[in-house]
Amino acid sequence: MTTTKTEPERVRLDKWLWAARFFKTRALSAEAIDKGRVNVNGQAAKASREPRVGDTVEFRQGNDLRTVVVRGLSSVRGPAPVAQQLYEETPESVARRLASAEQRRLAPEPALSQTQGRPTKRDRRTLKDWGNRWSASLDDGDAN
Repeated sequence: MTTTKTEPERVRLDKWLWAARFFKTRALSAEAIDKGRVNVNGQAAKASREPRVGDTVEFRQGNDLRTVVVRGLSSVRGPAPVAQQLYEETPESVARRLASAEQRRLAPEPALSQTQGRPTKRDRRTLKDWGNRWSASLDDGDAN
């Protein structure tokens, strides 16, 4: 008799986050959980917690705070279309993520805020000459 493997009944939270393709490795998902960046149903979670269908998982992915509802369980990392069936992102989370992306798009380029780059060879020589100058405060013998 052959058994067909369907959805697992129990799967660890770190493994589910990895299988749903939120984190590139399982170690990264476990690290995020250990640092307290993942909440399940409003409570801090442990890596060994077993998510259930209908649970709300909130976590930070890069700069974005994402909130998803568990729609399926899997301990196997499959293709992206299959992984997207494991969860449903809340409308508030989608709106927050899009607003954050738009804000980053409209923000000025950080490199433009720097007025000077590396000093040129001429600038370095000038700075070196300033370092060799004597200080009047050191030559004053009146300090004693």
